[in-house]
Amino acid sequence: MKLAVLFPGIGYHVDKPLMYYGRKLAVQRGYEVIGVPYGNFPDGVKGSPEKMKQAFLSALGQAEEILGKVDFGKYEEILFISKSVGTAVASAYGAKHGLRTRNLYFTPVEESFSFMEQPGVVFHGTSDPWARTEAVKSGCLEKKLPLILVKNGNHSLETGKTMRDLKILKKVMRISGHYLDGKRTEEKII
Repeated sequence: MKLAVLFPGIGYHVDKPLMYYGRKLAVQRGYEVIGVPYGNFPDGVKGSPEKMKQAFLSALGQAEEILGKVDFGKYEEILFISKSVGTAVASAYGAKHGLRTRNLYFTPVEESFSFMEQPGVVFHGTSDPWARTEAVKSGCLEKKLPLILVKNGNHSLETGKTMRDLKILKKVMRISGHYLDGKRTEEKII
């Protein structure tokens, strides 16, 4: 049995493109899927380390409650699909519970790298206002995580050009699917 757990971001719920199609990839590969629909974050999180910490702690507490009855021991494989602050929440949750996970890390915030210890692939837009590209590159190098950079992509890996954004989403999902299939993931710029 395989389990995928979705850890969304602030304002980026499980029905937004990266999470929605990430979930569909997992389902097509036989994963049972659980979403962690936390919320009630403080306003003005971006740029405020204090509010970011509050949001992280709130989301982690909600994840503990939502996932409290899940018997992770019955699964042969656990996949965490996470976005933004959800990358920190997923990583901290997994570490706290001693879980071995595979990960799709969509647009992690810089603070996430202090928690990210499990294997995965990182996706980051070079125009992401929530995380500096150099900090993400450094974090990926330190943690030995392959990094997929989206040129001019924002925190949702979008550029504002609809047709380009759809092509980017297709490439991101192709790379994600290859990762889920156990294929080697190479760093690249899309």
